Parts: sequence; structure tokens; C-alpha cells
Amino acid sequence: MGAAAAAGAHLLPALASCHPRSGRPLVPALRGALGVRDRVTSSGAFALTFDDGPHPLGTPAVLEILAEADVKATFFLVGEQVRRHRTLAEEIIAAGHSVGIHCDRHRNLLALPPWAVRADLERAAATIEEHTQLPLRLYRPPYGVLSGAALRIARARGWTTYLWSAWGKDWQARATAETIAALLLGAAEPGGVGLLHDADHYSAPCSHRRTAAALPLILAGLAERGLQPVALGDR
Repeated sequence: MGAAAAAGAHLLPALASCHPRSGRPLVPALRGALGVRDRVTSSGAFALTFDDGPHPLGTPAVLEILAEADVKATFFLVGEQVRRHRTLAEEIIAAGHSVGIHCDRHRNLLALPPWAVRADLERAAATIEEHTQLPLRLYRPPYGVLSGAALRIARARGWTTYLWSAWGKDWQARATAETIAALLLGAAEPGGVGLLHDADHYSAPCSHRRTAAALPLILAGLAERGLQPVALGDR
């Protein structure tokens, strides 16, 4: 961990109350000190990201919509789901999208000892790299909650840690396609990163269907704003 990251490490327990899922973004100074990003470099781009997959229904639905729109996105994969749905990670790569590591089992990292965090990430990385045949470059922790152990592992592995700047709260049971699109587009800015989910493994049942229904609305809204949807690493 570099000097800047070490200086901010004592603030890590506070992230549980200020990470994006709480509705309050990570403050820029702390985000920079920890080497965490929620922006892409191009002001005309907006990165689309999907967490929690792959899913046997949600992932193919999202892939089909993205293919029809000729749009690339990033999928943060869960190791245990890659093992259950082995061909889907390969399909994501074959379609030209980028992938990142989310976790092996979807748990709050602040509730785990450092050895358990390391074991989780090592198993997830081995699984995802085996099925994609690509080295991992991107990381996002479950729930957007960071821990010192996870940050140290990510830095040692050369992974770039990404959170997000806009979301649709598509994991909620009360979400609809319209509310998902409105929430994400309401916060969509040039250079932003949007969070969606192509799976309901850890969300309200069938939430992936609402995400898929919202995606065409989101793509149309981004086009109206002159924002080009991209995968992380593209811009």
C-alpha cells in the first residue's frame, strides 16, 4: 500500500456508512487516497457495469440487448456463479465485453477477517481467469464496501478498483423498469460509471427481468444526452 493509501486506511471502517449504496458518495479526497475510481477519462463516455452475475436468464438477456445496440459494457463476476454457469463468462468475453472480479461469495468484506478476504478473492480470481482466459484488471467489492485487506490485495494484483457514480437500485423489489432508468439517468454525467445487475442471486427475485427491461430506456436516455456507453478500460 502506498503512502497515500496508508494515510487513508484508518478511515476504512467509516466506508460502511458512506459508500455509494447508502446514497452518499465516497468523498473525492478519500477516494483518491485509496486509489478508488468512479469515473472514466473521456468526458463524452459513460461506463455501463453489471454486478453479481453470471445468471442463466439475466446475463443472456442483457447480452442480447447490448448486442442489438452495438454497446460494450463491463461485468463484475462472482466466482461461485461462474462455476455454476460455466459457459456464460466465456459468452461475455466472446461478445467483446470486459470483465472484472466482484467476489467469490457475495459478503460484506468488513465482516470478514483479512485471511478470509484473501481466500475469497484468490478463489474468485482463479475461477474467473480459468473461464475467461484473460488476466483480471478490474475489481469492485460486494455492496461497494471496501476493506483494507481487499485494497491491499487489489493493489498487489494490479487491479483497478471501481465503484460507481450512478445507479438504478435495480436490486429492490419495488423497482420497475421506469424507476431504474430514471434513477440511473438522473445521475448520469459525462465520464460517469453506472451500476446495474444482470442477476438476482443476491437481490429481489426476478430483479434481473426489470433490469433488462430498463436497459433499452437507459441506452436511449444516454444517447439523448450525447453520452457514449462504454466498457471500463475503453475510454
